[in-house]
Amino acid sequence: MTAAQPQRPADPERGLRGAISAALVLEAIAVLLAIAVAQNTGSGTGAAGVGYIVVLALALIGACVYVKRSWHPWLVAGLQVAAVAGWWVNASLGVVGIIFTLVFAVIYGLRFEYRRRDRAGLLPGQPNFRG
Repeated sequence: MTAAQPQRPADPERGLRGAISAALVLEAIAVLLAIAVAQNTGSGTGAAGVGYIVVLALALIGACVYVKRSWHPWLVAGLQVAAVAGWWVNASLGVVGIIFTLVFAVIYGLRFEYRRRDRAGLLPGQPNFRG
């Protein structure tokens, strides 16, 4: 028998933070794939462009550490601006940025709706719930 582990307090937004981290890692993979696309489309990419892509991918992966912080939406928004601004490297990088901007808009929209319903007491298990 082992000693009883202390119960962690319930954190309903934990799943959304996991989705945000997963989306950041998937975007980093897609951003790194932009190197191959840029090389095969004929326009090519110089050393500065490849460096921009690699730094952006590392920043996306590194941002996963800060998803618990209250200011993480601003960090994610800044990274999306940097991804869309990567259009100067190659159009494919800009398209990846636009697609993932839409993905994060949906995720943060779900987060906003959850918080709205939580404040209003409209979630199952809350006293005012009339489901």
